[in-house]
Amino acid sequence: MTDFQGKRVAHEYKQHNVAPPEKVFPLLCPVREGDWAPGWKYRLIFSQSGVAELGCVFTTPDEDGTETTWMVTNYDPAAFHIAFGWVKPGLVATQIMISLERNAHGTTEARIRYVYTGLSPNGNREVEGYSQGWFREQMEVWEAAINHYLKTGQLISVSPSE
Repeated sequence: MTDFQGKRVAHEYKQHNVAPPEKVFPLLCPVREGDWAPGWKYRLIFSQSGVAELGCVFTTPDEDGTETTWMVTNYDPAAFHIAFGWVKPGLVATQIMISLERNAHGTTEARIRYVYTGLSPNGNREVEGYSQGWFREQMEVWEAAINHYLKTGQLISVSPSE
């Protein structure tokens, strides 16, 4: 038995996308994210289809040379629902749930929920940094990038300072 207690932080964001769910949903994929997210890098470990699917496993590089391991934990393209789990070894485990809904204008409302849990004292310190303001900024960058791609078919340009 250990005295360690992981800290948990949860955030939600409602994103507006400028296209219908049928156009947005396929972009919520490790392979397709490279089409619209500047700097996105991944290594596909397992996918029978070659794109997002239930049980798809991939990694993303971390700044310290380690990798974060991701898994698609829910995949329902008919209902426009997808969920991921990712683990930064020894630091943080995260659940991501995304639901897309068509709105009255024929575009998409995306409900995005992240739940971060510290796996160690260092992980707890990292989770404490995941403030509401930090999360909102991350979601606004995501929203701008995906909407730029949906409007233009091009990756959004990033200034050299970013």
